[in-house]
Order: sequence, then structure tokens, then C-alpha cells
Amino acid sequence: MSTPKRVVVTGMGATTPVGGTAPETWQAILAGRSGARPMTFDWVSEYNLPVTFAAQIHTDPGEVLSKVEVRRNDPNSQYALIAAREAWADAGAPELDPERLAVAVGTGIGGVWTLLNQWDALRESKSTRKVFPLSVPMLMPNAATAAVSLDLGARAGAHTAVSACASGAESIGLGLEMIRAGRADIVVCGGTEAAVHPICFAGFTQMQALSTRNDEPERASRPYDTGRDGFVMGEGAGIIVLESEDHARARGAQVYAEIAAVGMSADSHHIAAPEPEGAGAARAMVEAVERAGLTGADIVHVNAHATSTPVGDIAENNAIRRAFGDAAAGMCVSGTKSMTGHLLGAAGALETVLTIMAIRERTAPATINIDDFDPEISLDVAREHRTLPAGDIAALNNSFGFGGHNVALVVKSA
Repeated sequence: MSTPKRVVVTGMGATTPVGGTAPETWQAILAGRSGARPMTFDWVSEYNLPVTFAAQIHTDPGEVLSKVEVRRNDPNSQYALIAAREAWADAGAPELDPERLAVAVGTGIGGVWTLLNQWDALRESKSTRKVFPLSVPMLMPNAATAAVSLDLGARAGAHTAVSACASGAESIGLGLEMIRAGRADIVVCGGTEAAVHPICFAGFTQMQALSTRNDEPERASRPYDTGRDGFVMGEGAGIIVLESEDHARARGAQVYAEIAAVGMSADSHHIAAPEPEGAGAARAMVEAVERAGLTGADIVHVNAHATSTPVGDIAENNAIRRAFGDAAAGMCVSGTKSMTGHLLGAAGALETVLTIMAIRERTAPATINIDDFDPEISLDVAREHRTLPAGDIAALNNSFGFGGHNVALVVKSA
């Protein structure tokens, strides 16, 4: 069997609750800064929402995009455009045949703002004339992918994974496989989400999925703490530029890391709850590590899904232990949602960016807000920054979504 083509990361971009760029976001993570804060929308009190805070975007898209771009793109697509342009510039804006360039940007919910705002316009006016002509292209789940592919002139393919909170990671896996299959030399891939909207809060609160720590939002996301009571809604985008190593070397590109493998599985257990023993998630992790030609002993760091839900954190703990047994003790685990909140369809992409930075800078970020460590957690969770080993190292990024979607990515040092 031939050795799989190596695929490397040559550019990164992000717009998040803690920073307007990827470097700003990483520095905020190192500073242990939470992006959660009270919401100031009128609808918070109008609908009497039991949750009054979120991890909202740090930088207003209007400061980065033109007025026309803001008007013609749902926030979901706006965030993707901002992060993709940063990643593309970071990669050196490479010149290549457009038919060798592809885009894959995932989302969990899509253009919910456009969908419901335009429904309100139609319902209140009783006239189709009040509905924006670009409503459908703005609300469709593939809108962000389309916007980025149009912006970059990508013609090798434009794909959108919609697998809830695994969407961003799945899109990176798709990018990896496209390059290895010879469909493209470069794929701009990641995830985006703009779901800080009353219907999303209403739905998640009815599920009792969100933290209700309204009096101290910056301390509400607390993975692995006994007092965790749900996740914190976040928004933003994370995008990376994937490139075949041969193509990157030929043009003298900077290389941040290698995306060595992806593993995917399905729980087929429950529409929202994870399989409690972590069997499906474990299969995805094992598949990713084996496809990378590694063993559990080679993984020094895990950026965990770690949403801060009572059930989810335990299930992932069980999955990691099931996948790697005693080798799990050698993995330093970080829960960065403690700072960014949960970006839903963008989470896996942003956390891939953070995993790449951790590997590159040999620093596993601390998980904040742990006051009383849950004794049911048997992982080595970083409660302060940890220095990762020198030499060739590898890390794992986990993403799991409603519907039982499991995605694990292996990141190796360049």
C-alpha cells in the first residue's frame, strides 16, 4: 500500500468571541480570557429568556467587511469570509489554477438570522415585496462555502458538511481527503456559526443544555468542574488552508503543522445525547490515530470537545479511556470552550486552529473555571499551561455533534 500524500497547514484565520484574528484568539487563550458576557439585545427581556449571556463575536463584521458584503451575507457567511480571507493572506495568497483550489466550510445551523428575519418581514407586511431578493442564497446552509469559493475563485469543489457540532472538523477531514484523492492541491476549509438568536436560545434552554450562570457569565463554561451546568453559546469562524506538502514546498510556503488523519463514526444512539460509554467516539479516535500511523502513546495533547455539560464531559472521558487505555494518562487534555464558549458548527475548526498552535508553540492551554475537579474524570486535564515535548509530536482534536456525529483529527508537528 502506498504512503498517503502528506497534507500540511499553510494558513490560518479566525474570528471568535475572544479575538478578531487567529493570533489574537490564541493570545486570549493563553491569557485565560473568557469571551462570555451579557447580551444587550432587546429580545433577551422581551422573550424572558432564562439565559441572558453568550460568547458573542469579538470584532463587528462591519469593521472588516464592506457595507455591501454585510448586507448580502448572513452573519454566518460574514464570519466565514473574514476568517477565510485572513487564512488565505496568511498562506501567502498562493497563485494556482482555480480548478485545483477547493473550499469546504461546515455549519451546524446556517443562516438562521436571514431565515427568521425575512419570515418576520413577510408575516408582518403580508407582501413578498418586503422579502430581500437574496434571502434564499443567504439562508441556505452552503451559503458560507459559496461566499468563500466565489471570493477566492475556487473551482475544484465547494462542499458543506452539516453535522451539528462536528461540522467544522468534518470539513477539515473532507479537505484532507480531497487533496489525498488528487481532486485539489489546496483546500480552504473549516467552520462557521452565527446562532446567537432567540430561537436557538429558546430551543437549547428547553433542552436544559445551556448554563444558566447569568450572574457570572465569564465563569459559566467550566468543563470537568462538578458545578458545570451546560454549555455557553458561542459564535464565529475558524478556517485553515490545507495544501499538499509537495505543492507547499514547491512554492516555499510556511508550514504550521500536518493534518495527518481524520476518523469519523456515528453513535446511532440518540438524537442529542452521546452514547454514555463513548463507543462511537472511541472508534473515531482510534481510526484517526491508526490512519496517521501512530499509537495512543504518540499523542501528547488532546483538545477535547469538553462542552461543560454534565453528561457530555463524562462520555468523552470514557471514550478517550476506551480508545487508548493506559496510554490516555500520557495525554495532556485542554478544554478551550471554557474560554471561547461553544461555537457549534465552527467549534471543531476553531479548536483545530488552537491544536495547531499548541503543537507549534509546544503549549497545551489551561482549562479555566475548574474549582472542584470532577472525580469521575480520569484524564490529565491541564489546569495551567503545560509545556509539550520537543521533537516530532502529535495531538488529537475531538468534535462530536447532535445526531451522533463523531470526528477526530490528528495534528502532527511540521
